[in-house]
Amino acid sequence: MQVKELRELTPQELDAKIYELKESLFELRRKKAVGQLEHGEQVRALRKDLAKAETVKRQRQLGIEK
Repeated sequence: MQVKELRELTPQELDAKIYELKESLFELRRKKAVGQLEHGEQVRALRKDLAKAETVKRQRQLGIEK
């Protein structure tokens, strides 16, 4: 996911996206713990997407727009 796409979302849509990413991350971690996850790099990519979304949210709170 690109940061540009996240910046185009409304605050409500951004919160929904963050919630969705957290749910997906939980599911991937569960699968990894059970041994059902074939591609471990998915967890890393999802964590990065979540960090990007949280960063955009924080920038909005501080009034930093790029």
